[in-house]
Amino acid sequence: MKIRSRFNRKFLSVAAAAALLAASIAPAASAANLKGAKPSKSPQPFELTIMHSNDSHAHLENAARKVTAIKQVREHSPNALLLDAGDVFSGTLYFNEYLGLADLEFMNLAGYDAMTFGNHEFDKGTGTLANFVKQADFPFVSANVNFKKDKNLKKHDRNMIAMNPFDGTIYNGIVKVVNGEKVGIFGLTTAETKDISSPGEDVNFTDYIEEAKLAVQAFEEKGINKIIALTHIGYDDGGGDNDLTLAKEVEGIDIIVGGHTHTKLPAPVLDQTGEEPTVIVQANEYSKFLGALDVQFDKKGRVIEHEGKLIDLDQKVDGQFVIQDDPEAAKILAETYKPAVEQKQQTVIGNTTVDLTGGNPAARTGETNLGNLITDGMLAKAKTINPNTVIALQNGGGIRTSVAAGDITLAKVLEVMPFGNSLGIMQLTGAEIKEALEISVKDAPKAFGGFLQVSGLKFTYDSTLPAGQRVQSIEVKEDGVQYVAIDPAKTYGVATNTFTAKGGDGYTVFGKAYSEGRVSEPGFVDWEIFTEYVESQENKTVSPQIEGRIIDLAN
Repeated sequence: MKIRSRFNRKFLSVAAAAALLAASIAPAASAANLKGAKPSKSPQPFELTIMHSNDSHAHLENAARKVTAIKQVREHSPNALLLDAGDVFSGTLYFNEYLGLADLEFMNLAGYDAMTFGNHEFDKGTGTLANFVKQADFPFVSANVNFKKDKNLKKHDRNMIAMNPFDGTIYNGIVKVVNGEKVGIFGLTTAETKDISSPGEDVNFTDYIEEAKLAVQAFEEKGINKIIALTHIGYDDGGGDNDLTLAKEVEGIDIIVGGHTHTKLPAPVLDQTGEEPTVIVQANEYSKFLGALDVQFDKKGRVIEHEGKLIDLDQKVDGQFVIQDDPEAAKILAETYKPAVEQKQQTVIGNTTVDLTGGNPAARTGETNLGNLITDGMLAKAKTINPNTVIALQNGGGIRTSVAAGDITLAKVLEVMPFGNSLGIMQLTGAEIKEALEISVKDAPKAFGGFLQVSGLKFTYDSTLPAGQRVQSIEVKEDGVQYVAIDPAKTYGVATNTFTAKGGDGYTVFGKAYSEGRVSEPGFVDWEIFTEYVESQENKTVSPQIEGRIIDLAN
């Protein structure tokens, strides 16, 4: 069956978004319908709106605007669910200070219906996560994670499909009644979590495909034919599990609300494998957007029409935010949480005995000692996840400024790395690495934001030669000690940030590897990796130097 998309107009603002959604949803429902009204006898197709978020990573700067957006969509679309696909934890000082509870207050205020766990929910162990779970005013879903042996979470885990779920409780899946119709929601968390986070030995991850099939079967046995998978496995992640594979291999899932890869899907992706179509959505990262998906089901529970947009929470017109702050949320942020975070920014994380050189043009034209320090830290972190990682690369455009000799504050680190880029580990051949280095130096000696700072390798190039023919030699420190000539046919583990790994700055060679599933995304934000690395040095003191990692033979 070919699925039609009903709406072709753009979401010009949240108010416009809400109006568009309202046009597609029967206005007779009320908020009480979401708690369980009598089944509708209307022969009309069932229409549902799903608001969704993912990978917010403690970015609370626009929490008050997000609450406004949710309220406005709900006002016009009462047949709505609000879901989060995980990774609320880790990423900003709000998490460092409040361990997720600041985020949770806003989630409770907004009225989330369900959340699944991201890998970063386990970063501080299950004790911190259990404290988050028990204070939530909504249930959690994760069908492929078993907590029965974990001392902190086992009392919250029900390991079942719940028709009447309790808040602060973990289920394989839950049933929500929306305008008299039953909607099944189950959760999945990437099995990579055991390798890239800290769930502990007593948390068990099982096969996501098999668990998804069992969840669908359980819903169908209860007569529920509208099924949502709330996942944190990645849209197209190369770590072994992802939404595209899930959609193709598991029949009966109508909608996949995803996270983990921070993918920006401006419009839903439709997979039509099998007898029923599956709509896939994901709302990028860091609370930049609120996803809004409108779907229409026929009486057999098949999606027959759909439309989805990402509502830009930070959109401005004439310098003013289009979406206004919710007064209650703004007051909570300003009075309860923001003061401690601003104070924490002045924390000294270490000391440098030399000026650390970054910014434009320095980090975009040649090797810098700050580029060396950042990539060394990135490589050290990547090795703890995949010991076979031997190279790290950082785009110079992501090193925004320099650091004067003396104390290094968190505020300064955040100034150097303001984008919050996360770690990715690529599997690349030596030939592909050479291709990437040619892109890196294509504009030399002119500045290029994609100029790569490096660790674990060194190379020479001649900026007087034609672009694409400039790199003259490449050596890799395979054993961590000695440099050897790169082997074009050999595959190497290469750490970088996911912006670059996905093809940013014109790195099509990386983008190809990403599309082929050769990039894993353990996460971990750049400024946190840098901070951890500086703090691990003796006396928390660094003195990086220029080491001849990048040499232009024309000079």
